[in-house]
Amino acid sequence: MLGIVALVVLVGGAVAFLMLRGVGSTQSLDERLEEMAAMGEPISLEKLELSQPFTERVVKPMVKALGQLAQRMTPKHSMEQAEQKLRLAGVLHKMKPAQFFGIRMGTSAAGAVLGFVLASLASDVPAFQRLLIIIGGFVFGFIIPQLMLTSRIRKRQEDVLKSLPDALDLLTICVEAGLGFDASMSKVAEKWENELSLAFARTVQEMQVGKLRREALRDMANSLDVADVTSFVAAIVQADQLGVSMAKVMRIQSEQMRIKRRQRAEEKARQAPVKIMIPLVFFIFPTILIVLLGPAALQMKDSGIFGI
Repeated sequence: MLGIVALVVLVGGAVAFLMLRGVGSTQSLDERLEEMAAMGEPISLEKLELSQPFTERVVKPMVKALGQLAQRMTPKHSMEQAEQKLRLAGVLHKMKPAQFFGIRMGTSAAGAVLGFVLASLASDVPAFQRLLIIIGGFVFGFIIPQLMLTSRIRKRQEDVLKSLPDALDLLTICVEAGLGFDASMSKVAEKWENELSLAFARTVQEMQVGKLRREALRDMANSLDVADVTSFVAAIVQADQLGVSMAKVMRIQSEQMRIKRRQRAEEKARQAPVKIMIPLVFFIFPTILIVLLGPAALQMKDSGIFGI
């Protein structure tokens, strides 16, 4: 039973990964035409269609159709919540909320079909358990995209949290060297390629097209949902409104972020002995006992102490 459920989860996760990857494909039609022209092959509609990846030919149209159906069936507040989570995951420019719900519908259907096939093969299993397999496949298929999205959000926030102190140090150096705050953010965005630098680059672009600095910074903080970034943005906005020296505020913020990073590292170091107890008790200690007491037990057995 557990093996069947694990297989349902594995296949459902694979389907969700393929569908999510298919929605994020960015190769354009012009790029495919240029590639075929460079190969010297005559371009036909059939070859053009077959040159597209499987996700472009099958998965993406299916996700689009399911997304349109999901948009009519899903409440507005659920769409808004999905949009916020997609924004936190950094994939809102690739995937719309309707497409995400379409993916969930597709993976739940795939999980239910897989559960039905496995239940049909397990003829010796009672009917009630076979029904549970089908329902379990549907439920796992429905929640797997949500779990993958939550994992992506957590990973993105951890990446931002790790790179924030170094980014603020460079930002402080640029501001103290005489660059403006916007130009300093551009320098930080050019220096690294991570989630925080991408957020900085997007914020700079918004300010360049006329968006107010405080609004662009607050939107960046909302799209990341990291407490340290939110406090940093609040300090910058307040300094900008009150006319306080930006370099002094940046220096204080960078020092605070370094202190917080050191405190987080110390906290994880204190948690390590507690976390290591589980593998020690269940995996390492039994092995050590076998290695140490095994030869003694064999000698006692050969000496006839146990009467064997």
